[in-house]
Amino acid sequence: MAWVMHNACMKDFLQEIIDERTGSNPAFPRLVAEAEGRRRLARKLAALREDRSLSQTLVAAKMGTSASVVSKLESGGDAKMSTFQRYCAAIGQTLKVGVQRRTPRRPVRRSA
Repeated sequence: MAWVMHNACMKDFLQEIIDERTGSNPAFPRLVAEAEGRRRLARKLAALREDRSLSQTLVAAKMGTSASVVSKLESGGDAKMSTFQRYCAAIGQTLKVGVQRRTPRRPVRRSA
């Protein structure tokens, strides 16, 4: 029960920060959403690595980089597409990238 209460307080605090920062930067909520997306992807990649019983050190060696780079990637840090591709290859996966419309398309107005 204490954890649920703590989690609710953290969300309220986070929302307060987002609201405050949005006042000076209207794009801030979008930036937060993008960061949350990176964190979800990072968690998924870390889970895939762990499911295969691979250490960060082994994955880093397969990628030709350091374990700290793998750690940063798995914590949701901003990374190059090529880093994600090398990481996926190192854990026996293929990275698939898609594009999605951010806002609904407005109807096209045609003149008569």
